[in-house]
Amino acid sequence: MGTRSAGLDETAERLSADTRQWVGRHADYLGSPAAHAELPATPHVKALLQLALLCRYWSRLTPTDPSLVGPATVVEHTWLRSDFPRLLTGDPRYARQFQLMYAALAPAGTATDAHRVALARLETDGFLSPRRKSPYLHLETRFYADLAGAGHRLASYPELYASSLLARAAARRVAEPDVCEVTHTVFYLSDFGLRDPGLTGGDLERAVHVVDRLTEHCVRQGAWDLVAKLVLAQHCLGVDPLSTSSGAAGIRLLARALSSDGAIPGKSVTEQAAANATPVTFFRRAYQATLGTALAMLIVTGGRSTWLPAAGASAAAAGGTR
Repeated sequence: MGTRSAGLDETAERLSADTRQWVGRHADYLGSPAAHAELPATPHVKALLQLALLCRYWSRLTPTDPSLVGPATVVEHTWLRSDFPRLLTGDPRYARQFQLMYAALAPAGTATDAHRVALARLETDGFLSPRRKSPYLHLETRFYADLAGAGHRLASYPELYASSLLARAAARRVAEPDVCEVTHTVFYLSDFGLRDPGLTGGDLERAVHVVDRLTEHCVRQGAWDLVAKLVLAQHCLGVDPLSTSSGAAGIRLLARALSSDGAIPGKSVTEQAAANATPVTFFRRAYQATLGTALAMLIVTGGRSTWLPAAGASAAAAGGTR
């Protein structure tokens, strides 16, 4: 079994605090007219939805954190804006997913007729049914429909896991392009670590093995954004990433990437912002990886899951020197 390396807890705590503070300092820009003018519409809307997702878990795990005030205020004001529902539908490729997330991530006290209209429209046009959805989109829809309290005809989580890429990983070798689908499958099954993902025995051990192997690969590649997702996925599967070789290496990689102001400066070593990048360019490069790291480390350092993993799962990921 593995043990934590000296100082790794402090490294993880600092990484969590610094990235959340960076998000807190820049949240006002994301909700400003300047961002509306300077950022492409679809990435801007996606960034606001991602901020709302972070705030959902931030407010549950550290509700008195002063750095939460700014982001939470931006999300509340955004959800009350009369023009925001229209912005959600600007790109037809994402319109229905964005509307569902908008309804699901509404902060307390911000529910309006627009939320109810969005859900009713999605229900009427069949989006809340299995109709021609890929297994991954089906699972994502189920997760956000449940958060929104929407009526739906979607499959159960065990059924959705059984048809997922993660479940088929033993027969198909997953690789770096599959990381987002694998990790988000774990996130949706486990509500980002707040519930048992429902995997037992061989399924859980295989999932831990897949995530561990992908973490090792992405650490070698310097893929900061993917490493943050994989470290969180380890936690969501009931494994302590501070006590696995791959998880510890991932946390150290992210800590080394951290800029002096608390940002992860891009998705990866090869996609980071240039030293002379303008503030807007730096924000666009850094935002997703920094927010993803903030979410991951917030949950990882927020304490162990309340559910107990199957006996073999931790051992499956804890071989070797830590």
